[in-house]
Amino acid sequence: MLVRPPRPRSRASRIAADDAGRRGERIAGWWLRLKGWRILARRVRTRAGEVDLIARRANLVAFVEVKTRATATDLDHAIDERRLARVAAAAEILSATYAEGCDVRIDVILLAPSTPPRHIENAWIGY
Repeated sequence: MLVRPPRPRSRASRIAADDAGRRGERIAGWWLRLKGWRILARRVRTRAGEVDLIARRANLVAFVEVKTRATATDLDHAIDERRLARVAAAAEILSATYAEGCDVRIDVILLAPSTPPRHIENAWIGY
């Protein structure tokens, strides 16, 4: 099977994708706050990868990956094991700073227009 490398994206499409991602992270943050979570940090980068949101509720800290897609159907393929492994590796590095003495989990929030946020709790069981 021939696998083609992805085509380079234009600067305009990269900017549009970044804007959509930031908008999705804001929506996910608002949604989590409505559910009783406190947002501790946004877009935290480590050598292992980036965590979109770090949220806390009671004694639980969630390291959250946010994915925004154009349609609800596209959400089914928005997250994969490789991406979750990267978030888990970053969470391991950040746990000492944000989750001292707390339970920790990796969550995913999937967003598409005209659909409610889909919150997948404990998406990375291997953590």
